[in-house]
Amino acid sequence: MLTVHHLGKSQSERIVWLCEELEIPYELKRYARDPVTILAPADYKALHPIGTAPVITDGELVLAESGAVVEYIIAKYGDGRLALQPDHPDFASFLYWFHFANGTLQAQMGRNMILNRLNLAADNPMLVMFRARLDRSFDLVNARVRDANYLAGDEFTSADIMIGFSLTTMRYFMPYDFGRCPDIRDYLGRIAARPAYQSAMEKGDPGMALLLT
Repeated sequence: MLTVHHLGKSQSERIVWLCEELEIPYELKRYARDPVTILAPADYKALHPIGTAPVITDGELVLAESGAVVEYIIAKYGDGRLALQPDHPDFASFLYWFHFANGTLQAQMGRNMILNRLNLAADNPMLVMFRARLDRSFDLVNARVRDANYLAGDEFTSADIMIGFSLTTMRYFMPYDFGRCPDIRDYLGRIAARPAYQSAMEKGDPGMALLLT
């Protein structure tokens, strides 16, 4: 049985959402963050040597890393759904945005989160540089979803699942005002309307306010 080990307010929400979109059987095990440290509890960290979310188990397999988990589930249980094939005209766009989510955007948000916690002066050169890079990344996303309904084009794919966490729940840790990115707000409205997204968030993080604006 495929088991999704979901840490509250974490990147593992992607995996719950993926399973709901694919409508495949899976077991969901939820773990709460420590109320003081906001870190994963010991039993979650013990699941995998890296100690971070997401983690799945599938028989004897233990697998971490969002992109790897998403690709594994699609390949093994999804019959190729939510991924575009090389002969698809939007294949390159799909690949780019699938990897942009964690390779660029999530990494930049993480750096800015750490810098914010250092209480640096507003004109600190490093802070200014990394904030500008983050702005450019969000501007790029905003432009893309202005031109297309979803990141890979007209078709919803796992690239949208990958970026969803960064645009929503990650802002609990790294606040960002999308007032300057109205097309991202419209895109999040399309995401929020998906029944699988609604079901995933209710199962994974019941009662959590969703940062969709």
